[in-house]
Amino acid sequence: MKHKLISAIASLALMGGVATAQTTLEMTSAFGKNLPILGTAATDFVAKINGISTEVEFQHFDPGKLVPALEALDAVSDGSVDAGFQTAGYWQGKMNAASLFAAVPFGPEAGEFLGWILYDDGAKYWQQMYDDNGYNVHVTPCGVIAPETSGWFKKEINTVADLKGLNMRFFGLGAKAMEKLGVSTSLLGASDIFPALERGAIDATEFSMPRIDARLGFHKIAKYNYFPGWHQPSTLFELLVNKDVWDDLSESAQKQIEVACLANVTTTLAEGEATNYAAMVKATEENGVIIKQWSPEMLDAFSGAWDEVVGELAADDPFFQEVWADLQEYRSGYKVWSQNIYMKR
Repeated sequence: MKHKLISAIASLALMGGVATAQTTLEMTSAFGKNLPILGTAATDFVAKINGISTEVEFQHFDPGKLVPALEALDAVSDGSVDAGFQTAGYWQGKMNAASLFAAVPFGPEAGEFLGWILYDDGAKYWQQMYDDNGYNVHVTPCGVIAPETSGWFKKEINTVADLKGLNMRFFGLGAKAMEKLGVSTSLLGASDIFPALERGAIDATEFSMPRIDARLGFHKIAKYNYFPGWHQPSTLFELLVNKDVWDDLSESAQKQIEVACLANVTTTLAEGEATNYAAMVKATEENGVIIKQWSPEMLDAFSGAWDEVVGELAADDPFFQEVWADLQEYRSGYKVWSQNIYMKR
C-alpha cells in the first residue's frame, strides 16, 4: 500500500516554523477522468476534499493505473490501494446484495434511494455487507445519478423473442433479469465495451446516460437506444477506504471526507439532470440515433423476470432477504408521502 505521510512545510514567517502533516491517499476510480458525469464524479470528489482538508489529500488514478476497475474491492481491502471510487454493483458476482446499494430494477429513484441510505437502514446494511464478507473496507456514499438508458441495440426489439440469443453487456441485478429472458450477459468496463461491439463479441449494450454513452461511441454501431432504464432508476456510487487507513485518520479528516461525499451526491445528480437532453438531441439530429420507448408489454416482461430473480435471491441468501425486506418496508412507507405530494407524470 502506498500510504504516504507527507509534510506540508509552511513559510516560517507565516507559520512560525510549524509544519503540518497531511495524509495522502491513492484512489483508484472505476471510470476514466475524461468520461462525463461518471469520470468527473471521482475527480470532483477529489477536488472537493482537497479543497477543504488540510489533514487528508486524495490522488486520483484512472482504471488500470493502479488496478483494473473490477479488482478495486480486493485491492482496497488488502491495502495495496488506499481507496476506490465506483459503484457497489461491480461486486454483484461476489455478494448477491451488492447491487441493492447501487441500482435496483424497478426500484427507488434518487431522492427515495438517498432517504433509505442516509435516514433509514441503508448505510448500516451497506457497511455490514462488507464486514460480513470479510472485506477490510469502510464505505461512504459518494454520488448518485438519475436513470440511465435501457440499452443500445443494432435492431428493433419489439418482443421478448427478439431478445433471445443476444449477447449483451449488462450491469448488476438487471443482468439476471435479462438472462431470464434468454439474453447472455457479461459485465465489461467502460473502455472495453465499444471494442466488444465492434468485433461482434456482444450484440448490444447498456452502460449509462446519453451524454456518457455518446462519449463511448455506441451510436456508431448500435442505432436503437431504448428507454426507460428500468434496471437503473438511479445509481449510487461509493467511496471505499481501507479500514486500517480509515481508522488511522483523525475524526475531523473522516468528517471532511463524509462532507465532501455529501457535496458530491448533490453535484453528480445535478450534472446528470442538466446535461443529458442536449446529448439526446445531438444523437438524433446528427448521429442518426433512433430513440425508442419500451412497450408496456416489454416492461411487464422485464418486471416479471425481475420478480423471479429477486424471489430466488431472497430464498437463497438470508442477508439479501433481510436487506430486501427492509428496503421494501421503507418503500411501502415512502408511498404514503410520494403518492400524495407529487404531481402525476
